[in-house]
This record gives sequence, C-alpha cells and structure tokens, in this order.
Amino acid sequence: MKTYCILIFCLFSACFPAQNTEAAVYAVINREMKERQIPGLQIAVVQNGKIILKKAFGTANIQDRIPVTDTTVFPINSCTKVFTAVAIMQLAEEGKLNLSSSLSQYLDDLPEKWQQVTIEQVMTHISGFPEILQLLDPITGTNLKTEKEIWEALTKLPMSFKTGEQFSYNQTNYYLLGKIIEKLNGQPFDMFFKKRQFEPVGMKSTVFGDSRDIIAHFAPTYRYTTMLNGQKLNEPKLIDDYHLFPEFTRTSAGLNTTAEELAAWIIALQKGKLLKNPESLQRMWSPIRFNNGTPTNWSPGWGLTKFRAEHKAVGMSGGGRSAFLVYPDDNLSVIVLTNLGGGMPEDFLEELAGIYIPDIVKADPITFLRIQLQKKGFNKAIDVVNAEKKIHPEFKPNESELNDWAYRLMSRNQLQEAFEIFKLNTYLFPGSWNAYDSYGEVLLKMGKKKEAADMYKKSIQLNPDNENGKNMLKQLL
Repeated sequence: MKTYCILIFCLFSACFPAQNTEAAVYAVINREMKERQIPGLQIAVVQNGKIILKKAFGTANIQDRIPVTDTTVFPINSCTKVFTAVAIMQLAEEGKLNLSSSLSQYLDDLPEKWQQVTIEQVMTHISGFPEILQLLDPITGTNLKTEKEIWEALTKLPMSFKTGEQFSYNQTNYYLLGKIIEKLNGQPFDMFFKKRQFEPVGMKSTVFGDSRDIIAHFAPTYRYTTMLNGQKLNEPKLIDDYHLFPEFTRTSAGLNTTAEELAAWIIALQKGKLLKNPESLQRMWSPIRFNNGTPTNWSPGWGLTKFRAEHKAVGMSGGGRSAFLVYPDDNLSVIVLTNLGGGMPEDFLEELAGIYIPDIVKADPITFLRIQLQKKGFNKAIDVVNAEKKIHPEFKPNESELNDWAYRLMSRNQLQEAFEIFKLNTYLFPGSWNAYDSYGEVLLKMGKKKEAADMYKKSIQLNPDNENGKNMLKQLL
C-alpha cells in the first residue's frame, strides 16, 4: 500500500508542472488575443520530437460562429517559402541543382542581369529582381493577364539594386524557384510538394489555395481597416480579407494547413524524413553573405532567424497572421496560426518559448524590450536599452529584428510605438542607411514631412544607391 501511495503521489506531482506550464501558455495567448483582437487561433508546441501541446482558441468563422478546432485550416501565406526551400534542398540532395549555381543553368530566356544570380541569393532575397507584385492588383493580388504576359512585363523592369548588395523581400524570387522545381521534375510544383512532403508526413489537410478555392474546415482571414470606400473611418472596422494568389505564384505564399500538421512537418524535417543529409538542414538554417562579407538576415528560405550563440532559432512568418520558430539546439518548436491579418503572432513566439525554457527570453533582446516597454512605455526605449547595457554590456538588439518589429507595429497603425523603435534603431546603428530610410517612412506616415525628408537625406548620404530614398525625397521636396 505504501509503494502504491508513493506512486500515486509521484504521478500527481509530475502533472503539476505540466499544468502550470499550460496555464502560463494560455495566459499569454488569451492576453495577446484580447490586445490584438484576434478572433481565432491555433497553437502547437513540439519538444523532443513530440507534440506536447495543441490547443484551439476563439472563433474560426465569425459570420456563422464556428469555433476553431484542431482541424481548422489556416492560410500560412509566406510560411509557404520554407516548404519551397525544402523542395529546393531535396533537388540539391538528388544532384539536380547546386545552390551556388546561377539561375541561367536552370531557366532559359532570362534578362542578362538576372543570369548570374545564384539559387541561394534568390532564396535569401538579395537578388535585386524587380517585384512581381507591381504587376498584380495591390489589394487582392489578382491579375487580368496571363502568366506569359506577366513574365514579359516583369523581365522588362529594371533591377532594384545590384545583386548581393542589399536585402529586399520579394515575391519574384520564390516564383522563379517554383519554375525551377517544375522544370527539374517535369510536373507541377504542387504535385511535387504533395508527393515529397505532404504525403510522407501525413498532412491530409494541407493544400494550396486562396479565397477562390473551396477548402474543408477553412478559417477565412479577417483584418481591421481604417479606410473603406475611400473614406477614413472613425474607428477600425473588422472586414473579410479576401486574398488571391495566382497559381503560378503559390510557391511564395499559397499554402493552407493546421498547427498540428505544421508541427508534424517540423518533426519529420528534423528526423531526416524529408532531407537525408544533416548538412542540408544545416545549410538551409545558416546565413549566406552579402557582397561585403556580412551575413544575410535570412537563411535560405527561412525569414525569422536568430543566429545567436545560445538558443539559436529559425522560422517564418506569413501574412501577419501565422508564424513559427524552431530551436534546433533546444529540441523545441512553437507554432501559432491565426485568422487575423495583422495579428502578428511572431511578436510573442519567443515569450511562449520562454515558458518552456526561461533562458530563451533572456537570450532575445527584442522579447525583453517588448515586455519592458509594455510596462514602462515605448518612449523609454533608449533609456531601457542603456540601462540594460550597464548591467549586461553584451546586450545588443539586432538591427534587422528591430526594424521588422517596428514595421509590424506600423502595420497595426501603432505609429507612435513604431516611431520610438525606428528612432532606437538609428540611435543604436547610426551608420545604417536602412535604419534612416525606415525612420523616414514612419515620420512621413505621421505627417512629419520635414523630419522625414531629413531622414531620407541621411540615408542617401550613407548609401548613394538608395533609390527608394531618392524617390521619396523627390516627392517631399
């Protein structure tokens, strides 16, 4: 009897930490859903190769009051790019392509300036290609022309910058990767993804599609707008976010899935079921180099990258509604999918990960800053950083991550908060032309045209090739 009682006590004791952990996760999710007004959300957590948590929150379909369940399917938008990256790595493992080779080895009829751009430069958005979205409707993504007509127009546009000199997030890059996948396999890319990734993992609900497609258990996406029919609204209004991805561009943003299936995909990827060689995974999760030798912000195909000494993380975000992070050295992954465009779950992924491994929060300056500024006010950003540096001299927020965070704030119309973070970035990185260019953008949105012009001037002084800055300055002067 004594042994039996001890066993029961141990079993109950083991449950308490798990219950406390889940309660902490739910507290963060409920807080963020309330603050960001997210209608519906899924979360999945992977630890040591197993899904240890999956949970559904809120409403999937507001019109019909359908709740989110584990089987609700969400658009993941640009998170699609990591699947495209894996497809490219699968072809590389088969010897069908080389990441260091130029596009001209795999695609014909490229403009001369495109021909020497490498596969990995395309995968990390340092190609300098013109943006295909310029040729599509900026609101819906629709086009009234054929792919051939779009291609002919695209190839006549000038390069945005010299290859390898800058980073610019660009959908043309992943459109081209899709064409390479199709050419090397002799079949549509969606079939290649299905046979080589979805079926081996058992991703029965994962499909390509957009608002035109009939997708089972689909959660439509919503967003808040302050403009409707050309008029400014007194307060933000929640509307349906009708999104379209022409079939030929879907390797950049066309997938829909569940948090559970995405978790299963991550497990399969790390266990070698999708890529045979550990070196392939390592290469995909490492930066390449700009022409000046500095590392890129992205690794090939993966845009949320935290290349730090401890608690390295890689992942992706999509459409401001879906995001995930993988911690390879910690055997941990966190996935959050929502149905709110602009919900930005990437903002609180590290906080969620920190519930399982507390040192992750300490390792991530952006998460630390976000938590501190929520308490003290964003106008204290510079003071908080300086105070922390006195205690921990190694504390240094990453320029790119600060910039991305500020843009996410700006996309939610939190202009004052974005202003403070852009200001902090120029304070910490006074030699960065991009920091001043971004600072000018938020100042312009705030109606401060003179101050915006000053920032664009500073940006051009630091980088005379900054065409965006030059164009903006022409409009302001």
